[in-house]
Amino acid sequence: MLPQSKLQDVFFTALMAFVMVYAMIIYNISLNVGGLQNFVFLAAFKEMIIMWPIAVVLELLFVGKLARILAFRFVTPGKDTMIMMILAISAMSVCLMCPLMSFAATLLFKNAGVEFPAVWLQTTAFNFPMAFCWQIFFAGPLVRNIFGLIMKKIAK
Repeated sequence: MLPQSKLQDVFFTALMAFVMVYAMIIYNISLNVGGLQNFVFLAAFKEMIIMWPIAVVLELLFVGKLARILAFRFVTPGKDTMIMMILAISAMSVCLMCPLMSFAATLLFKNAGVEFPAVWLQTTAFNFPMAFCWQIFFAGPLVRNIFGLIMKKIAK
């Protein structure tokens, strides 16, 4: 199930952003410390306080609308299947959010200095495959299912 109202869209966005941002922070901390370790799961919450609101605001104000515009260059509502619509919008969201969130993370956490452009590009390049696969295969289906279950409970 997908959001049908503005309130549902805000809730869906907050939930999706939480799942995506948490996973990406875990991924980036793991890269920085040489691999996934138990402490990373808790350490990620320190960055979540900053990065989650950034992701929600970017998605609600800018990325969500632009991702749909870009996706609808490839798929047509009413003509293409719902899964194709979802995949196109999800792919375009990752294409937009990954560089933006990598920019924020580079600015806030990497101390890149004069090497900022190079560090940002490298961060984006490392993050993109993970963000894309995580969104398409895990976060997207998980969040849509959770959202659908919550909406069914509310509708009863």
